[in-house]
Parts: sequence; C-alpha cells; structure tokens
Amino acid sequence: MLTALNIQNFVLIDQASLTIEPGLTALTGETGAGKSILLDALGLAVGGRSERGGIRQGAKQGGVSASFEVSADHPIWAHLADAGLSSDDEDQIILRRTQNADGRSRAFINDQPVSIAALRAAGEFLMEIHGQHDGRGFLQVATHRAMLDEFGGLEKLAKKTADLWRALRGFEKELEARRREYEMATREADYLRHVVETLTALDPQPDEETALAARRQDLMAAEKIHEDLHSAGAALDGGADESISVALRDIERAAERLTDGAKPLQDAAQRLESALSELAEARAAIGAALSAYSGDADTLEKAEERLFTLRAEARKHGVTPDTLAGFLAKTSTALEALQLGEAAFSDLETNLANAKVAFDKSAAALSKKRKTCAAKLDKAVAAELAPLKLGAAKFQTEVTPDPDHPGADGFDHVEFMVATNPGAPMGPLKTIASGGELSRFVLALKAALAAKENRTVIIFDEVDAGVGGAVADAVGERLVRLGADAQVLVVTHSPQVAARAKSHWRIEKTQTKASTTTQVVVLDESERTEEIARMLSGAKVTDAARDAARQLLGQTAPKTQGAPKRKRLAKAG
Repeated sequence: MLTALNIQNFVLIDQASLTIEPGLTALTGETGAGKSILLDALGLAVGGRSERGGIRQGAKQGGVSASFEVSADHPIWAHLADAGLSSDDEDQIILRRTQNADGRSRAFINDQPVSIAALRAAGEFLMEIHGQHDGRGFLQVATHRAMLDEFGGLEKLAKKTADLWRALRGFEKELEARRREYEMATREADYLRHVVETLTALDPQPDEETALAARRQDLMAAEKIHEDLHSAGAALDGGADESISVALRDIERAAERLTDGAKPLQDAAQRLESALSELAEARAAIGAALSAYSGDADTLEKAEERLFTLRAEARKHGVTPDTLAGFLAKTSTALEALQLGEAAFSDLETNLANAKVAFDKSAAALSKKRKTCAAKLDKAVAAELAPLKLGAAKFQTEVTPDPDHPGADGFDHVEFMVATNPGAPMGPLKTIASGGELSRFVLALKAALAAKENRTVIIFDEVDAGVGGAVADAVGERLVRLGADAQVLVVTHSPQVAARAKSHWRIEKTQTKASTTTQVVVLDESERTEEIARMLSGAKVTDAARDAARQLLGQTAPKTQGAPKRKRLAKAG
C-alpha cells in the first residue's frame, strides 16, 4: 500500500508530508481548493506528465516521493529485478520525481536514477488513477482480454495456449528457414556442386592458414640459416691455401720442429693442438646443424603454394581462410538438402501439423470458456449498475473469435462495450460513457473483478459526480469493498461517500495578499463531523446538518458542540 507521500514546491503546495492509512481515504474540500493538485502530485510520482507550471512560483525545484509497502509475491519485484533495479529493503519501494522550473524532471526508484518510462512502468504495477476522463487500463482494449481471463480463472488455460502458440511458431519458422535454404540451393545447384568438389579436393582444415603462415616463416628462416652455416663450413673446409685448419696445422708442425725443449714453443704447440681440436668439434656441430636445416628443397615452395591457394579460395567465397572448412560443411549441407528434396521436410511438416492441431484445440476451448465467463462478468457488472444510477445502461463483454488471425492469447478479440441509454447501440466504453458515467462504470467493473489486478493503490476522482442519496451511498459501499483488498483514495463531494471512509482529508486553499497555498488537513472524528455537516448544508453549518453528519458517521451522540477547533495533522504551505 501507499504508506507516505511527500510533496515539495508543487503548484500551490509548499511542503506536505502525509501518512496514508489502509482502506478507503476520502479527500474533500471546496471546489477549487486544490484536490486535483494532490492527485497530480501522485501522478507525477508514478511517471505522469511533467508540466512547466508544475513548480511552485518562485521555487527553482520541486519534487514528489511516494513510499509503498508491498507483499513479497507482488509482481512489481519481478519487474524491478528484470529491469536491474535492486532494493535494500525487502518490502518497501520508493518512487521519486524531481522537477525544475523549466519543466525538466528526473526520476528515481529506490534512489536509483531511472528513465521516466521506467518510473511509469513501475508505477503502473502499484497505482491506477480513475478520473472523470481517465479510465486507464479499462479504456485500453488490449487489457480487456486479460481482465476477462482473470475474472474467469482462465490463466492456466491461457498460459497453455500461449505455450502451444510459441511451439507452433517455432516449427513454422524452422520449416520456413529450411524451405528458403532449399529454394536457394535449387537455384544454385551447379555452383554448389562445383564449390563442394573444389573444396573437398583442397580439404581445408580449421585454422590451417595460421599454421601454414607460421610454417612458412620457419622455413624462410631455416633457408637463411642454412646459407650462413654453409658459408661457415666452407671457411673451415676451404682449399689448402684458405682453410683455417690447414693453416693452424702447418703452424703446429713448425712449432714442434723448433721446440727443442724451448718452453714458449711447447706452450704454443699445445695451444695450437687444442685449437685444432675445437675446430674439429665446431665443424662437426656445423655439419649437424646443416643436416637439421637442409630438409626438402620443395617444402617451402609447397607450403607457400598451399597457403596462397587457401587465401584465393577464401577471397572467392567471401570468407576467411581459417573458416573455409566451416564453409565447406555448410555448402555440403545445402547440397545434401537439395539432393534429399521435399522428403527432408516431412518430419517438420508433421510436427507443425500436430502443433497446429494442439493449439487450435486449446484456443477453441479457451474461446468457449471466455464466452461463458463473459456472460458471468456481464451479469456481475449489471448487478452493480443499478445501485450506481446506471440502471438503464447495459454492459457487454464482446468476445469475437477470429481463427484466421491467431496469436499467443488465442484467437479472440475481447472488448468491453456499453450502451448508456435504452435503445442506444452498444459502443466502446471509452467513447460512449461520459466522464461521470465512465468513473461509475469503472467502479462497477472494479467491484465485479474484486480488484484482482494486483494494484496496491486505486484512486477515483469524483466517481460520484452528479449523484447523491442512495446512489452515492452505493458508491461509498463499493469503494469500501474495494478498500478491503486494495488501498483506495477518492476525491468526493458526496457526504455519503466521505462518511464511509476510514480516513478523511480536507483540502483547503489559503490566500493572502502575498501568496496562495493549498493545505491538507487530516481530520479526526469531531472534525469529520463538521466537514460532512458542511458538505450537507453548504456555506452555513447548522445543528441539523451536524446531526445528519453524525448519523452518516454512525455516531450515537455529539462529540462536540458547534464547530470544533481543528488541529492540522498534515499541512502544506
């Protein structure tokens, strides 16, 4: 339910902090006092339109916040989770809207910035406002079918029908896609065969280009290394005049002949012998390296030829070389589908036919039950119309099957139709009913549906317009009934309706030479008596009016004499 409403610098309201009680709350006051301002503020908090003149004169910014307490199983939680809006509080949701003097505004849900559309979407789960020219969901034909299903308890059958529809559409889309592939394959049969033959012979492998490019680089590097090693080997094994080892050997022999025990020459000879030994080992290592990098002379050429062929084929078919293998598989599948022909579709067609039979059966059963429930809803609404001074009006739930245009909701078009005068043709609710009639039709529907739409707060603006006496009392009785399942706020000029409310607010305007403000006064029992007496008698409140007010309120004895001194429990301005 709506637990708190805070308003700051909104039109004529300077500041107001209100606590809202469960059940039915009545908002009364003189015409022009500002009752609509309070409802506009509520509307702004749940995503209503922001007006340039919505900020109190002289203020730079204003705002409205509405706090709701909702049950753990309320659908708003799933909606917020889907929207990525977390909440630290497990049972409270705060919708807030700030507005600048130029009309720009910002929206917040649980202090998280959101778009105005997101605020409005969340607000629709929590509150609905029914004014003389605003029937909200009841005026939207798209909602009528769901309301009828909920009234008749048809949600499970409706969900089953929707699931069958999705399965049917799945088979249709799959078959359609296969047929498109088949038709394309037929037109390109020769091309497909050529592609499959060419690529099959080529036999491309996944990621082969990457491997070949790396192999080519290695082979090119190996060729250069081989040349360098060959040069080094030639330097060691050159002719007698060029060979390093030959030169060293000649020097070693000369040193041996000249030693004659001379130590310097002995050291030189030993070192030359070591150098010759190292040269021999180096020559062996170079030979081994040459063997490692010599390989097949055609290997590099073959790798390059394969790489360039893969790249050329990839360019031809508009794919990358590494995906040629996947392209071949896809093309082969298309060619196989062509070769299989229509026989490949038989299983899909059978599944589709079975799915259509199941959907048609479920949709037909749903349509039949909707017609039965529509008659019950019409009867329930009719029982509510006479007490609401709409006895001459007729209400009809029109269920029009259209099997040629099925959908997830079956194949029924559902719309609420009314005729407000005897002999008048039935027409859509939103175009036939006048402002006051529309609010009472909505109230009758609400009473029949027993507020099953999961809304936390329902607001009626002058639902009792143009009625009085027993009719107004009937309006009040139905509002109280709705208030047992959902919090209800009603703007009313009817003392009979106000007297039935659990809580009572008086909206009044105060004017001075410098300013005009709107105040919200939460009335206690004695103040309610005086307010309802004012509504009964007019400008001058009489003792007889006070006695009548006490009767409406069920008071057995006067609580005060004369006009009580009021205490403002909540005010603005």
